[in-house]
Amino acid sequence: MVKRVCWRRSIRLAVVAFLVVSMVSWAFRAPAQNPSAQGTIAQTHLVVPTNVPRSIDRTVNCELLVAGGGIAGVATAYEALQAGRTVCLTDITDWVGGQLTSQGTSALDEAKKQRALLFYSRGYNELRRRIEQKYGKLNPGQCWVSVSCFLPNDAEQILMTMLQEAAKKGKGTLQWFPSTVIKGLTTSADGKLIQGAIAIQHSPAPNTPPLNTEPLSRTIEDAYRYENSSRLTKQIIRFVPLKQRWIVVDATETGELIALADVPYRVGLDPRTYLNPSSPTETGDPYCLQGFTYTFAMEQTEGNQPQQKPSFYEQYAPYYGYDADYRKADFNFVFTYRRIWSPQPGPRIKAGPLTVTAPTPGDISMQNWVWGNDYRPGTSADNLVYSRDQLQQTGQLSSGNWMGGLRTDALRKGEELALGFYYWLVEGTTDSQLGDGFKKPAPNHRLLTGFDAPMGTAHGLSKYPYMREGRRLIGRTSTGYPNGFSVNEIDVSRADYRQEYYRKLPASLYRSLYIALAGLETGNAIVNDIPPDKITRRTRSTIYPDSVGISQYAIDFHPCMQDSPPEKPGNIERPGVRQAHGQSYPGQIPLRSMIPQKLDNLLVASKSIATSFVVAADYRVHSFEWSVGAAAGNTADFVLSEGIYPYQLVDDLSGTTPKLQTLQKRLNQNGNPTAFPNTSIFNEKWEDWTVW
Repeated sequence: MVKRVCWRRSIRLAVVAFLVVSMVSWAFRAPAQNPSAQGTIAQTHLVVPTNVPRSIDRTVNCELLVAGGGIAGVATAYEALQAGRTVCLTDITDWVGGQLTSQGTSALDEAKKQRALLFYSRGYNELRRRIEQKYGKLNPGQCWVSVSCFLPNDAEQILMTMLQEAAKKGKGTLQWFPSTVIKGLTTSADGKLIQGAIAIQHSPAPNTPPLNTEPLSRTIEDAYRYENSSRLTKQIIRFVPLKQRWIVVDATETGELIALADVPYRVGLDPRTYLNPSSPTETGDPYCLQGFTYTFAMEQTEGNQPQQKPSFYEQYAPYYGYDADYRKADFNFVFTYRRIWSPQPGPRIKAGPLTVTAPTPGDISMQNWVWGNDYRPGTSADNLVYSRDQLQQTGQLSSGNWMGGLRTDALRKGEELALGFYYWLVEGTTDSQLGDGFKKPAPNHRLLTGFDAPMGTAHGLSKYPYMREGRRLIGRTSTGYPNGFSVNEIDVSRADYRQEYYRKLPASLYRSLYIALAGLETGNAIVNDIPPDKITRRTRSTIYPDSVGISQYAIDFHPCMQDSPPEKPGNIERPGVRQAHGQSYPGQIPLRSMIPQKLDNLLVASKSIATSFVVAADYRVHSFEWSVGAAAGNTADFVLSEGIYPYQLVDDLSGTTPKLQTLQKRLNQNGNPTAFPNTSIFNEKWEDWTVW
């Protein structure tokens, strides 16, 4: 009897502690965001395409309209199709897969323990299984950046097969719209529901070359215009709900629909607060995003190949370099880094600080290198993803004028940088990081071009740039989040906040930081006015009652450059952006991070969920995108079945609710985990998850 009473008392104390911590956490989150940061927060204004110049060519009914066919979009469709839904899936390219395929980043970024347990969404695990089945091994390229590097065109075929099989298994219907962009949205009279979407699908005009002959910068503006051109023939499509109800999902790479719908969002650096203490700016900066990358594939050959120097090479040559660490100044080190195909692995050799299998003729490497093809603009004169102010200035928020929200000239320069980097790899002798004397030519290589090449393009670059960061949603206001929900730096970071950098923060900010990190001791720290240096920080991430997915990776930055243009000789990375660079605890994806303000039937299922720029650097990897997509697909199916909208599952959330529990149970039963094993508010032993 005594043991039972003690046990019950312990449970009561634990529950009380949890409630105290929750209330204190909400109280201290009150100043979570800085809405006065100019240019970082979008106001509400819905774009209505009233000036379509001609009649609609086709009307299509959907239960889910998924804009963006990247990993998150594929995962959304994969789950919804197995639930028997009718899914319309669009993408600006003609491939599904995003990072894995059209962006060419076919090297899985994974955390060590999560990978050891294969603790991923079921579709992601199936993808890994099929890669291994395709090649007879998980890593046919023998790369060293990952345990799995492979050919992007093969991954696209695998993913499309998975979608087709999911539709067959669940008796769902997949309607795939390649080479299609969303041009406008129509909303209900009260502005709360998306009632329709106008899209433009393009194909080659008669007697013109196939798509993917030119790089994206030469066709993107044409793709968003209604009128036929000498290059593209257009079909105007109207998407509308099936049976009067649908869910629209923004799975685009840059948060295109949240910009088009003009719901609140942020771009770039957040203002420094105790929730995001590593930010290098007190006011925020909407122009400093992580670099984007046009990847390409190159093959080693038996002999030297003729190499053509690009006319623009000298403009970008001052940027190219191996790394500030001279040990990495080795061509084989870079080539094997993301080697995606190696049919006949060579003997073991030393490549920089590593031992790898020697490259042999026929080996193919995909290039994604910081001081190579990462293009990193960071000013209002050259940024790629337009801020809301820039969208308004360029007229894109006016009815019918949406053009994708990107700076075409930045795309062009990113393409040139990438092609120039190839030439630097094979013929260059300079090095921006180490000076002269390290870089040696390697002309026995060729750039792989053609529609049957790994990137599927005539020019050899990826069809779309690898996007590390775009617009980030600001979720709905609620208790503890009066300025809108967001997952912030201290919710996942494992940083040592005793470092001098943080001790120099204003005293009130530093104290708020440690109160927020006190975990179960929060109440005691406040009541007894315990100084920050005496507070033991929690050793876990924030646990969310509305978690619908998981993610873990390092907080990894490819910062913008300080000056314009990025390739300017002697230019440096924006100081301070890498302050939060480092390890993280395993994180969760709260449903609230996927739900926008104002619109009730829109979900965000991509890198554009509500996070700070620090968390975005952690959550942007392949497995995260699949997990958030799986969450969107299951959530959409659930709310359609229940006759409710997503926000109703979490409105004024103070804990969990029966319907939310049902959704979470369904996700977990379907093999889409919402929490990592043995991670709870009472468990402070999360360090095992941070071994890399």
